[in-house]
Amino acid sequence: MSKKIVFMGTSNFAVPILKSLYQNGYPISAVYTQPPKKSNRGQRLNKSPINLFSENISLDVRIPQSLKNNKEEESYLSELKPDIILVVSYGQIIPKNLLNIPKYGFLNVHASLLPKWRGAAPIQRSIMNLDKETGVSIMKIGEKLDTGPVCNIYKINLENNLNASEVSEKLSSIAAEKILENIDEILEDKAKFIEQDHSKATYASKIEKTEGKIDWNNSAERIIGKINGLYPAPGAFFIFKGERYKILKAEIGNGIGNPGDIVSDYMEVICGNSRSIKVTEIQRQGKKPQNIGEFMLGSQIKKGSKI
Repeated sequence: MSKKIVFMGTSNFAVPILKSLYQNGYPISAVYTQPPKKSNRGQRLNKSPINLFSENISLDVRIPQSLKNNKEEESYLSELKPDIILVVSYGQIIPKNLLNIPKYGFLNVHASLLPKWRGAAPIQRSIMNLDKETGVSIMKIGEKLDTGPVCNIYKINLENNLNASEVSEKLSSIAAEKILENIDEILEDKAKFIEQDHSKATYASKIEKTEGKIDWNNSAERIIGKINGLYPAPGAFFIFKGERYKILKAEIGNGIGNPGDIVSDYMEVICGNSRSIKVTEIQRQGKKPQNIGEFMLGSQIKKGSKI
């Protein structure tokens, strides 16, 4: 295959998709990713998952701070004359002046059923909203965020108490398989792109850490949605005696009491709709995650406590 593909991605979600292209012989002329970030504890710089994977298989990696008003990258891409630029969880807006450089445009893998959940956090918002299904949309990038025409959508059911990490892994795996046929169809001029119904658009705004605080007056289902949607980060949490506790995993229970009451020795908490959640994994501030049995042995939180 003599065609040229440029890949733009950053997160773990993007790695299986780049890996699939590489292993199936698709020509990756260059990889763009976000610059290394400082770690939380200290000044060590951490390269993105895509950066590490690309270096491991000797792909050319470019890490501009921004593509906006970047004449160097505009010139590089113009001279390269790529056929497709594939964007997967890159983390930068593609400037208007770059959109017409690739012959077949910029292609994007977006983790939602567009036009639902355009934006930065589609997986998390879908789970927190208690959606019954989600999926992956293959679309062309336009001037406005996630508004371009779509050629294919692949759906999954949101069932079995799946968290954001598990859903992300499922969707990434589907995209890694399906992207090959999508690229083939585009390069053969067989792909059909359909405009989104913009009147049905919803937006998945960036997750703020403060959103993780649990309100026990909410329904058990909403609280489970928050726990699953915000796993593993930033996480759903509550404060007890000045300390933060992050609930990592939980399931619906049938306890009786008032919102915030602990009604069992294994941390069953009453919620606002006269139902409860059973916490199965928890993390105390500054400590490692623990299963609930281990946690309760040495915890100040006991049956009869209110959180």
